[in-house]
Amino acid sequence: MEKKLQQLKEQALKEIKNIKDSGALEDFKKQYLGRKGELTQLLKEVKNLAVEEKPKIGKLANEVKEELADIFSKAEATLKGVKNSTHDFDPSMPGQSRPIGSIHPLTTIKYEIEDIFAQMGFAVYDGPQLESDFYNFTTLNTPADHPARDTQDTFWLEGGLLLRSQTSNLQVRMLERHGVPFRGIFPGRVFRNESTDVSHDHTFYQLEGLMVDKDINIGNLISVMKSMLSAVFKREVDVRLRPGFFPFVEPGFEMDIKCLICGGKGCPVCKQSGWLELMPCGMVHPEVLKFGNIDPNEYSGFAFGLGLTRLVMMKYRIDDIRLLESGDLRFLKQF
Repeated sequence: MEKKLQQLKEQALKEIKNIKDSGALEDFKKQYLGRKGELTQLLKEVKNLAVEEKPKIGKLANEVKEELADIFSKAEATLKGVKNSTHDFDPSMPGQSRPIGSIHPLTTIKYEIEDIFAQMGFAVYDGPQLESDFYNFTTLNTPADHPARDTQDTFWLEGGLLLRSQTSNLQVRMLERHGVPFRGIFPGRVFRNESTDVSHDHTFYQLEGLMVDKDINIGNLISVMKSMLSAVFKREVDVRLRPGFFPFVEPGFEMDIKCLICGGKGCPVCKQSGWLELMPCGMVHPEVLKFGNIDPNEYSGFAFGLGLTRLVMMKYRIDDIRLLESGDLRFLKQF
């Protein structure tokens, strides 16, 4: 009996080395470990042995059974590994390139500008796109009867909520939450209910900036803006500052950049003027500071609203703003 078990073990070890597929391995399992297999038949003979032989042969039989089960499991795992490896990579197949996605140009510029402002000590904040009338208009010195609301016709929802028309909605929110001194930027998506053309869209991106501290003046504003633009375009850019009215700043300005699409000669993007409105800005209005529980007699600050989508157009010389939100892969694959 002992000799039969040893011969069975040696025969099984020899055969399993030549198994190359899962079908043959399954046949091996049935032949040796199945209910009608050779090892099972031998184990049935143990009951016919002498009493003194049963413990020794029984122990040997169990050891052989465990060893055969172990080599079967290892062979099965090896075959599965080969199968999976063949499925994932077949060296006989010709190579093929798979399309790889890319970061959207808006996201690329947003990350770049966030890094630039971080180096100037500005933190990056986010806020709600679904906003209340209070933070989108009232706290920005634009009460319900103010005519400036007409220039920001937005999308209204039930209950007095709206889709924010500007990232300026975070000015008072940030002052309430963090107090002064404060230095931060708020990039994000905004919405306007207006007709679309090559330079206007109903959904676009802005980047609001706010700095409030003691003794802040217009010189600080201009210095920060020019530093940011030079870092983005990797060269000095031509800008102009002209008076502009915005209820939440006093005095207010429009900072324009010379059109990089046409080089200042005039095109549909810049409305043939050679300049593109890029950055409304100014000194924070005292009423806005009061809404944020800040004493305007002790603190001052500047705010700006960077047209992030238009900046992307200038950076990559894109002549239609609608392409950026179109989802057209032919356009996006260029970046």
